[in-house]
Amino acid sequence: MRKIVVLEFLTLDGVMQAPGGSKEDTAEGFKYGGWTAPYFDDFAGKIMAGQMKKPFSLLLGRKTFQIFAGYWPEHEDMWPGVNDATKYCVSKTLSSSDWQNSVFIGGNVVGKLKKIKKGKGPDLQVYGSSKLVQTLMKNDLVDEFWLKIFPVTLGSGKKLFEDGTIPVAFKLTESKISPSGVIFANYKRAGKVKTGSMV
Repeated sequence: MRKIVVLEFLTLDGVMQAPGGSKEDTAEGFKYGGWTAPYFDDFAGKIMAGQMKKPFSLLLGRKTFQIFAGYWPEHEDMWPGVNDATKYCVSKTLSSSDWQNSVFIGGNVVGKLKKIKKGKGPDLQVYGSSKLVQTLMKNDLVDEFWLKIFPVTLGSGKKLFEDGTIPVAFKLTESKISPSGVIFANYKRAGKVKTGSMV
């Protein structure tokens, strides 16, 4: 079975909106776009390059898909294989693209994603796509989180863990800290939430 892996850049207070650029996503007046830039160094670049070299398909929401489709077709040297990979775009309105190997998912999204997961192929990597990620988490479809946690708080913006996140336990599988203080932490599913007492 294929896994769905959510890769996100986060602030300490959980904001995931517009990490890469000032105009990436200004929804609801967000004015801190590009907040990762001051902390991104060679250390972080090497980790990202390693994650991007793994066999993958992409699973993206419409907005992130359009951002990617406007950039990566001309920059494959920075992400080898991105154009040949299958790109699944979840959208109510978008149904075609010039970006090769793009597949569009509408209607019963959850049912279709469950079917894709059961099929053959590489794991599905999710970048950005805040609304899609909420749907994935509410329907128990996330197998792993690969998080990059930056030493900054913003106080507002779209967050990774919003209302409706279901209780799930995860296990830390890998962690590193960059010289600039970015925590790279990979987690995989570890069954149901367990409780106990500290006293």
